Amino acid sequence: MLETAQKRVALGPRPGERVTEAIRPEAIRPEAIRDDSSRPATRREHVPLGILYMIGATSVFAMSSATSKWLVDIYPVGEVLFTRSGLSLIACALVILPQTGLAVFHTSRRRDHVMRTLSQTFSQTCLIIAFSLMPLASAVAINFSAPLFTTLVAILLLKEKVGIVRWFALIVGFLGVLIVTNPGAETFQIGALFALANAMIYGSVTAAVRGMTATESAETLLMYQLLLITMFFSLMLPFGFAIPSWWDAGLMLFNGVTNAIGQYWWTRALHLAPASAVTPFFYLSLLWAALLGYLVWGDLPTLGLMVGSAVVVGSGLFLLWRESMRR
Repeated sequence: MLETAQKRVALGPRPGERVTEAIRPEAIRPEAIRDDSSRPATRREHVPLGILYMIGATSVFAMSSATSKWLVDIYPVGEVLFTRSGLSLIACALVILPQTGLAVFHTSRRRDHVMRTLSQTFSQTCLIIAFSLMPLASAVAINFSAPLFTTLVAILLLKEKVGIVRWFALIVGFLGVLIVTNPGAETFQIGALFALANAMIYGSVTAAVRGMTATESAETLLMYQLLLITMFFSLMLPFGFAIPSWWDAGLMLFNGVTNAIGQYWWTRALHLAPASAVTPFFYLSLLWAALLGYLVWGDLPTLGLMVGSAVVVGSGLFLLWRESMRR
């Protein structure tokens, strides 16, 4: 009887048959009819492995950011962005396409992918410019304010209900951003504006397209993002391009590969464990960025950076905890 009922649910009602509440098709989630029944169990059983993937992702993302900062001092912004995304696309395609084939590009939401990637084009451009104008750790710290903008957009545009506690967390988080940016310091002012623009765009896009994960696989999201963003960045090449030396070409290759590894490990982390379990470890990016900034450029973390970063990270973690509790 149970097996027959399950088949009836999967196939839908017969012509003329009344659909009851228990088996109405709209009650079936898309995830439930995919051949992916093992995913929930995998997520529960591999939380430590997911955390390790996230920690690994933060380290290679920091190396990619440091390499981008180094290259953008020598080469045009468009060239650095194009080579990073293009080489990341090749690296991910070599891993994903043998498993999925061109089916990974099958989607009914191409417009959403294009809009998402277009916004990320502006977001990443602002971030690379910020890298060229300010210390690496400061730019990364400001980037961590993106969840604050995500929550703010969800409140203002998506009309999500919010209490005084979440408003307080938002205000405190933005005060932390002001401490990091230090508006009175001339050397940080312009770079901080680009870093803030990146955080605002990225946070707004996250709020607008977070529903895409309900219908799109991680592989589809990743391949469309890398493919389209490489196409967008190619439009910047006519405004500036320089033939790199062999050493710098190797750095560009390293930049693309580390970015691809970071994207893949970050995706794997979210597949193996709930976001609430692994996302807090993403803030380790700040530690690696501060370490690389000191080793490569001699940038010593300032008191404002450390205090402001702690405030931004604390408010972001609190909002993540509140969101997890609501769900």
